Amino acid sequence: MEKVQKLFITLAAVAAFSAPALAETKVGVVDTVRLMEEAPQAKAAQANIETEFAPREQELVSLQKKIRELEDKAARDGAVMSEKQSSKLERDILSKRRELKRTQDEFRDDLNIRKNEVLSKLQRQMYEATVGLAKEKGYDVILGQGVVYSSKSVNITDEVLQKLKAQAKSGK
Repeated sequence: MEKVQKLFITLAAVAAFSAPALAETKVGVVDTVRLMEEAPQAKAAQANIETEFAPREQELVSLQKKIRELEDKAARDGAVMSEKQSSKLERDILSKRRELKRTQDEFRDDLNIRKNEVLSKLQRQMYEATVGLAKEKGYDVILGQGVVYSSKSVNITDEVLQKLKAQAKSGK
């Protein structure tokens, strides 16, 4: 009888400890690149950045045009200009080129900083939408980048996109 009890206890312990291992794990996959391309938040952020930086980009184009005009003038009228006028024109061209380079560098730096800020915010929104969906649908694991293959049955990208679209409509 004692052996039967020990056997029963051993079987019960094995069953108790192996039950979680036998439980089905629900796995989902999210295509983060597709989310970045198709999420309305990403499209809106890109449009905002373009609008925000358009005036500065026009300034750069205008400055490039001025430099081209000065260079054309130097090439066209250089032979008939006095040495003083020619020298002044060359200094103006050089000054404008320096100004252009400085302005381009500042523009590029500011644009990169702004893009990184926006990207960080978008990644946070995508993460929160994915985790929220995972909790709602009872997923145990959600995989992102680095997945070589996933079947349609585990790919939840469309659902995350729907959640992001709903958040965009509600203004979150």
